[in-house]
Amino acid sequence: MRACKTLMHASFSKQPTCSIPNLAFTRSILSLRPLSLPAEVGPFRVHAKPYNSIHGAVSMELVDEISEKSDKVEELLKDQDEVLRLMKMERKGKALVGEEGRWFPYFDAFKCPNGVYLTSDEVVEAVSPYVMEERKERFRRTVKSRSYSVCLVVEGLSDFGNVSATFRSADALGFQSVHVVSCDSSKRYRENRHVSMGAEKWLDIELWDSTRDCFKALKSRGYRIATTHLGRDTVSIYDMDWSHPTAIVVGNEHRGISDEALEFSDLHCSIPMNGMVDSFNVSVAAGLLMHHAVCDRVSRLGYHGDLASEERQILFAEFLLRHSKSTISIAHEHGKRKAAIPISKL
Repeated sequence: MRACKTLMHASFSKQPTCSIPNLAFTRSILSLRPLSLPAEVGPFRVHAKPYNSIHGAVSMELVDEISEKSDKVEELLKDQDEVLRLMKMERKGKALVGEEGRWFPYFDAFKCPNGVYLTSDEVVEAVSPYVMEERKERFRRTVKSRSYSVCLVVEGLSDFGNVSATFRSADALGFQSVHVVSCDSSKRYRENRHVSMGAEKWLDIELWDSTRDCFKALKSRGYRIATTHLGRDTVSIYDMDWSHPTAIVVGNEHRGISDEALEFSDLHCSIPMNGMVDSFNVSVAAGLLMHHAVCDRVSRLGYHGDLASEERQILFAEFLLRHSKSTISIAHEHGKRKAAIPISKL
């Protein structure tokens, strides 16, 4: 509450002062809810959605608030089914690569409970009118900057705070795909959703029980595996060509990369350091690696986000479906109406 008062005081103190003679009018102005605010202000989230009634707005706000509080990174990574439910459009097989030899995980299909499939165009048509334009524009900008050409793999991390921090960096830098191998869930952890800032909701997360299985799937999708490791055959990240599909692997906070990961990786890379210590915190290292990969790709290619127009439309539909439970319900209702339309016989 104290933080909220401080935030409100700071917000009003920055506004230009003016004299309003009518005190009642002044109070009414101050009581009005702002029409547009950033999607997130610290831990306070502002929802912006159109509803058919005030009751609908209040009820959906409460549903979303409850679901957000229960959506923790720790709980998410312990439940494979929960991770799969996070992704809405139909996904391809783990080794199914596109015609261009570039991995994209989704089919242009969303399955409704009645068995009817909607295309991404149909999902957008059905859901779009119920999402604020500012939110949709943010989705479009995000999708345009997304890429599957470089992905992140976190292996055996024991601190979910570090996992959450890597998720947040991946989302901010335009990485859509993140793989988590064998997180140590034998301990008790504090909630770390405030660290990720909800980034896990907008990423494609895949959980793996073994490093071998993860690497095998990634190589079948056309990725080279680059593990972070200090050794004789280590390559500086500044000497790598990041325009090639690459999976960046970071290891455990204490043990580092496993021997199995070193054996099955294609190359070892490191971040040059000039100080007295010889390592970064794992989440910091992951952020630096991803940031440099993006910079290198922009330098070589002129861009980082590289989805084709059809892929951008599918991912845009995916984001709309992940937006809230209400958008899922709207898509399901559209599927019911589609099933009810009679098919004319030729």
